[in-house]
Amino acid sequence: MPSTEITELSSDPTKNLINVKAVIFIILGILCVMVAWRVYQQVYAWDMGMDSFEPEFQTYWMNLLYAQWIIEFILASTIWSYLLKTRDKNVFNISPAEELRRYFTLFLWLLSYTWIVYWAASFFAEQDASWHQVTVRDTDFTPSHIVLFYGTFPAYIIAGVSSFLYARTRLPQFADNISIPFVILIVGPFMILPNVGLNEWGHTFWFMEELFTAPLHWGFVVLGWSALAIGGLGAQVILRLIGLSRLAGEAEIRENM
Repeated sequence: MPSTEITELSSDPTKNLINVKAVIFIILGILCVMVAWRVYQQVYAWDMGMDSFEPEFQTYWMNLLYAQWIIEFILASTIWSYLLKTRDKNVFNISPAEELRRYFTLFLWLLSYTWIVYWAASFFAEQDASWHQVTVRDTDFTPSHIVLFYGTFPAYIIAGVSSFLYARTRLPQFADNISIPFVILIVGPFMILPNVGLNEWGHTFWFMEELFTAPLHWGFVVLGWSALAIGGLGAQVILRLIGLSRLAGEAEIRENM
């Protein structure tokens, strides 16, 4: 192959963008945490988690709750502070190749976010409904709530806000303007956590174990639907990627097809 052709191929900005090891690490790492939570519930929920007045409940469940809060606070403050402190102050002058590479780093953040949301909104949310259909809560901090509300919810909030901060501090498209789909994608599921307060207040006065069709639970559904904004974010990103991945000297076709 002539040297000129080799040079043209090596200038392809789309090569080696997907970090396969990082993808596998994220998927398996989050999976291990979710499985660990579920195994812990299986081992301690029925024998140690039925009566909040028992000392075993304090040992096995309230201490887990406190540990989660501490870990989540440390992770959130560390990651968010790092992203802000190391922001690119010359973000509008980066090369197209570097910008393209950063988009694929953003995809890793979004992968973490969506993978955790999947576990929170599907498996653990449905598990919580099943738990309360067969048991009666004597406290807001049940074995299912401690993992769902105060474990998985803060986990995806940390990942979601991190992805938004990464985009705002390192990508010109999002540093220059606020992406409405991106905001909805992050803020909607984020607001599910404050909605937990309304949910627990409602369960204090009404017996709904566990009617998801009750108006008290509509907030979870509406805010959960906000995750569909990922489609709008995807459209914004794809249009930008098309421009960034165009090879040098490649003609841009603008004719009506």
